[in-house]
Amino acid sequence: MDTLSFFYLVCFGVGLLFTTISAFAADIFGGHDAHVDLSTGSHAEAGYGSHDMPGFSPLSPTTMATFITAFGGLGLVFSRLESTRSVWVSAPLAVLGGLLIAVVVFVLFQQVFRHTQSSSEGKVLELVGGIATVITPIPANGVGEIAYVQTGSRYSAPAREESGATVGTGKTVVITRVVGTQFYVALVV
Repeated sequence: MDTLSFFYLVCFGVGLLFTTISAFAADIFGGHDAHVDLSTGSHAEAGYGSHDMPGFSPLSPTTMATFITAFGGLGLVFSRLESTRSVWVSAPLAVLGGLLIAVVVFVLFQQVFRHTQSSSEGKVLELVGGIATVITPIPANGVGEIAYVQTGSRYSAPAREESGATVGTGKTVVITRVVGTQFYVALVV
């Protein structure tokens, strides 16, 4: 076995070994998250939109292991073929093939994470213009609490009246804006 074939074999073996160990280690060590709920009784969601949602990184260990495994495997294949036996042909083809396969794996995992991590909770910006009910009175220039329904679920949030007026319990209001976790509302006349 020549040096180049040995190098491709090592890359293939290391990538395959990493993938196998990762699969078993994730099952053994992963999935046991501790969860502490420090609820304040109100809820507002802010952050990434669906187009900027964090998910699967292009430089994740999975895509790097995929590249190394594909590079090694394709390098072995290309170095055995008569037309691509030269290192100047087999290495670039192995790199391109490894990159292509890593990109495909990245796109597939990105789609999986996008669908599995998407939330049934609505986006805060969709709330502006929506109707809510005051469940804790809003004092003049103070904070009360509203309840609203979005995507079939009922939520509550701290709220201020837009002009600083008092709003009693049970009144219907329209959400005018959301700043951080603070909702601003106006009385529906």
